[in-house]
Amino acid sequence: MKFRFSSIIHSVKGFPKGFLFSKTSKLKLLKYFALTWGGGFFFFLLLDLLFPLRVQLDYSQMIMARDSTFLHGYLNASDKWRFKTELPEIIPALQKAIIYKEDKYFYYHPGINPISVIRASLLNLLYWKKTSGASTISMQVIRLLRPRARTYRNKLIEMFRALQLDLHYSKEEILQLYLNLIPYGGNIEGVKSAAWIYFERNPDKLSLAQIITLAIIPNRPTSLRLGEANDHIRKERNRWLRRLGKADVFPESQINSALEEPLEVSKKPTPRLAPHLSRRMHRDYPKVPILYTSIDLGTQQQVEQLSRRHVQSWAQQGIHNVSVLVLDNVTGEVRAYLGSSEFKDREHAGEVDGIEAIRSPGSTLKPLAYALAFDLGKLNPKTILADVPSDFQGFEPENFYKNFQGPISAERALIQSLNIPAVKVLERIGLEAFLKKLIRANFRQIETDQKKLGLSVILGGCGVSLEQLSNLYRSFSQEGRFTPLSFLPVSTPDSGVGLLSPSAAFVTAHMLSQGQRPDLPSGFENTHARSRIAWKTGTSFGRRDAWSIGFNTRYTIGVWLGNFSGESSSELVGAQTATPLLFELFNSLSPPSPQDWFAGPLALKQRWVCSKSGLPPDTFCREQVLDYYIPLVSSSHTCNHQKVYFVSEDESESYCMHCLPSQSFKKRLYDHFKPEIAVFYQAMGLDWNSPPPHHPQCTRPFETSGEPPLITSPSADREYLIDRDAPAQLLLSCRAGNDTKQIDWYIDDTFYQRVPVGEELFFTPEIGKHTISCTDDRGRTSHIDIRVLYQ
Repeated sequence: MKFRFSSIIHSVKGFPKGFLFSKTSKLKLLKYFALTWGGGFFFFLLLDLLFPLRVQLDYSQMIMARDSTFLHGYLNASDKWRFKTELPEIIPALQKAIIYKEDKYFYYHPGINPISVIRASLLNLLYWKKTSGASTISMQVIRLLRPRARTYRNKLIEMFRALQLDLHYSKEEILQLYLNLIPYGGNIEGVKSAAWIYFERNPDKLSLAQIITLAIIPNRPTSLRLGEANDHIRKERNRWLRRLGKADVFPESQINSALEEPLEVSKKPTPRLAPHLSRRMHRDYPKVPILYTSIDLGTQQQVEQLSRRHVQSWAQQGIHNVSVLVLDNVTGEVRAYLGSSEFKDREHAGEVDGIEAIRSPGSTLKPLAYALAFDLGKLNPKTILADVPSDFQGFEPENFYKNFQGPISAERALIQSLNIPAVKVLERIGLEAFLKKLIRANFRQIETDQKKLGLSVILGGCGVSLEQLSNLYRSFSQEGRFTPLSFLPVSTPDSGVGLLSPSAAFVTAHMLSQGQRPDLPSGFENTHARSRIAWKTGTSFGRRDAWSIGFNTRYTIGVWLGNFSGESSSELVGAQTATPLLFELFNSLSPPSPQDWFAGPLALKQRWVCSKSGLPPDTFCREQVLDYYIPLVSSSHTCNHQKVYFVSEDESESYCMHCLPSQSFKKRLYDHFKPEIAVFYQAMGLDWNSPPPHHPQCTRPFETSGEPPLITSPSADREYLIDRDAPAQLLLSCRAGNDTKQIDWYIDDTFYQRVPVGEELFFTPEIGKHTISCTDDRGRTSHIDIRVLYQ
């Protein structure tokens, strides 16, 4: 019996005979279907507007090296492994296998397959049970996004959502969603997670056999569990491979090769490389599924190996932790990040990140002070500073080895890391200006503490991190420009801000490169097998931190050794423990290029200066050296380290213009030191070319030119607490020029006592405010004010 569609239409009430055959009836039918479909589509769009589809996946995070090496993985908020499969990773073989197995007409239907729906409905009605499914990949995505009970109502919702999915997303994006959601048993979701956990590679690196293995598991993730049912999975894999071969989905040669591939896999942990950096990136960028860092894995592994070996050699001396940071000078990218040598070393707090930890910097801030002083015209490399016992309003620093050098050039003072000259340099440039520069260079703890910091900041009396120090030193390599360091790849380097002039940056780098290297028997200039490096060490008070930070034209490397517990060690000295590792790292990471160094800026010039003062020479200057200077900025005062005196023929006494005899005198040059140098020479018992005493019969001996005595005790503008029952005595001491023999002391404008220069004196103060004065034998006077209180 034949059934015609027209006869069915004719049998329906309301459709007259001949309806399908007349032109009018055909137009009406087309209009009917157009209105029906148009109305249905409009209704669908209305529902789409009222009930929008929101697709938001919570991915696990992958931390990657700059070369796309997988460094570290983190579970998502639901404690699942769901690594994001990116579109380029969905290779043709993976597409073919998934689409053939799950949805052959994926690229041809709008989210639901009407033929499959009708077929499944008829079969289910015929057998009164579910015998066939009609789920497309789009419908499976919806079900995986929002799992629901398997009812007809929910099936209709699923179909509606699948249509929405195809309306708003491309087929490639839908396939990507599917591959990111399919289950692989336990807490593993997505093909990329399974590829890494079982095969330790990206999906685009899988073989055909591995692709088919991962394609068949999602339908039976419980029974087909990799690592537990490998033999059963291999049989199922091969069955599907033969099926795909018969369907000509893949060439026979590929199928035969895949059939022979063994399946010996087990669940493997995700990588745990660069753990401190990875944890920091996960903290700072928690929502980025795949985070590409600037880390170079080869550099990272060399740093880890060398640092681990180095700190192990110091373990017997009670030193257990090391941190290293390697920066690319031009881009500011972090190339290696070692928070500690052993992340899992719980005994020594290995999980602590030493890169971010706030510690005392020791002497590592000194180069910035010298550079600022050079920029301000306060000193040049050959400028002579006084390394002598000094009192800075109650602050009396000492050098590391408890000795004093006396007059020393700024260059040598920095290389030897002398404390007293550094404090004098800081005093010259001003504490406030120095702190402003540090704050500009992102020293956050210093910004927080700036109101309570003093001159001791230059010796480590503040809190800094290895990250901050290393990036500060990098600015010396970038002509004084400071830019934030970057943990992510940089396409265009930041122009940054001017922290120093190019001249100051170059001169500081030059000075820092002149020290005695631990990897060479003598200075840099005597070798052609090593790169030139500028570096500075630091040792915190109490020997709790050892620092060494250096740079060449390519890298800046920061090294810290110590104990996260704060425990000190007598061996924790920057030059002794940290610097050898610094040079080992440079020699390993940076190829030898001794001629590769920074070019001096055009604004920087050289001139001859007197070696005794570092100033442009006068006629009496016999020893001269070349020195860097900045025209119109550096001091133009000529040398005055010697002065002409009128003296008797036997040089036993000197004369001023008021007592100069008409004959029997001569002119002679004598050393003209600052008071602090003269006192130092006297205290050390050293002879120098000192002028004879002034003519005792001179009626006008007072000469107010020159520097007055410098009162070193008590300290100016200080409060002194004394015991009411046992009042203490205060020390009176000063420093005077080498043309001074005696000092007169005054208390509140009342003469107290006359003493030879260099002799200390004591007095018992009364409660209240006092003015202390001292006058030398040439009438030059200094005054200070103090206040005395009962404690």
